[in-house]
Amino acid sequence: MEALKILENPGEITWDYDEEADVLYLSMGEPRPALGVDVGEGLILRYDEANKEVVGLTLMGLRQRLLDGLSEGRCVGRRGKRNRDR
Repeated sequence: MEALKILENPGEITWDYDEEADVLYLSMGEPRPALGVDVGEGLILRYDEANKEVVGLTLMGLRQRLLDGLSEGRCVGRRGKRNRDR
């Protein structure tokens, strides 16, 4: 299997949220052309084929995911513990 670069050179992460479409776009550095790879559950990895590195993520349905997580008690505390497990 080919090696992938994932945050090997972590720099600034930029983001944009499209409220109307309820989509969050995260880019490692400035957004750039990349192949979108649907990894399921409304998550798309942005992959730069030439450099073999992940350059961003697109998360669809952010608002609903947040509301569902809050209503189901799937909140994570500051130390990685679920609030209900404390």
